[in-house]
Amino acid sequence: MSKKNHISETPATQFLKAHKVAFTEHPYDYVEHGGTSESARQLGLDEHVVVKTLVMQNQDAKPLIVLMHGDCKVSTKSLARQIGAKSVEPCTPEVASRHSGYLVGGTSPFGLRKAMPVYIQETILDLPRIAINGGRRGFLVQIDPKACVEVLGAQAVQCALAE
Repeated sequence: MSKKNHISETPATQFLKAHKVAFTEHPYDYVEHGGTSESARQLGLDEHVVVKTLVMQNQDAKPLIVLMHGDCKVSTKSLARQIGAKSVEPCTPEVASRHSGYLVGGTSPFGLRKAMPVYIQETILDLPRIAINGGRRGFLVQIDPKACVEVLGAQAVQCALAE
């Protein structure tokens, strides 16, 4: 790997290495509010394979992580039903950062500040590889999506809504 493309370690990459998950690093120019469409465009990827890490909470303000296709939204009603919660809603950016240890726009499900249940949209597991945040704004890693189940204990759910 050339020196200029190497990204300094993040809690996420340290976690992936510690759990022997193979990954490739993909830096891009972070754009405020650019979302997965911007990272996909810069990296030449289909937005469907770019997976966003969303910090949400249930009715008791207990945090949870949802992994969703970049080109889809989360049906919070469907998610709540499947996980046995009364309701689920996104956390504010400040609360999300406090729970995850990452800035919004750089949230990775790996190397979180506190343990949280992780839910993954079932169809993500059908993809050969996904691009997911590597723990810093402007930095994705590509991995086998099954690693999310293996090292995070992610539970498959069906809660995708087309954007």
